[in-house]
Amino acid sequence: MDWLAVIVVGGVIGWLASLLMKTDAQQGILLNIIIGIIGSIFGRWLFADVLGIGAAYSAGTLNLPGLLFGVLGAAILIAILKVLRLLG
Repeated sequence: MDWLAVIVVGGVIGWLASLLMKTDAQQGILLNIIIGIIGSIFGRWLFADVLGIGAAYSAGTLNLPGLLFGVLGAAILIAILKVLRLLG
């Protein structure tokens, strides 16, 4: 049951980040889920472990700080992927 929650929350986070970064038309639901999950892990690492923001430890969970830091991490991930796509 935990995997189902990860998939649903990851999909929501990935979808919100793709809307924010204007890449929603280029991504399908599977890519939104993958971006949401990896972006949440990245957001937790960046904001909680590196910058020491305590609320960021909830990145990727279904609450306001968790969604906020998850979407921020996913948006940064999308920006990095856009830059790498331009360079390659």
